[in-house]
Amino acid sequence: MIYWVVLAAAICTSLVGQLLLKAGTGDGTGSFITQLFRWQTVVGLGCYGGAALLYIIALRKIPMSVALPCTAASYVVIALLGWWFFGEALGAQKMVAIGCIGLGVILLAAA
Repeated sequence: MIYWVVLAAAICTSLVGQLLLKAGTGDGTGSFITQLFRWQTVVGLGCYGGAALLYIIALRKIPMSVALPCTAASYVVIALLGWWFFGEALGAQKMVAIGCIGLGVILLAAA
């Protein structure tokens, strides 16, 4: 059970990292180097590193054939968060795709 909690923590940490990397882009102005050293980008990269460490721990007991596809749950959440926080488009086709991903993750986790 604890390894599933660790996997969920890895997924959540990765989500935070993705949001911070997007926030680190700012308004799209400035150079890549400027973007790279914004605090959001630095912390976002740190979150990715932390997520990788948590994922390694989860892999000690969860088969990779189950653990990796479960990380696809982040696709569902990040699409919704991108829409909410950054005003990214979320049309009907994306919603259907997100539903398929979500259903697939649920089916796989239950296997």
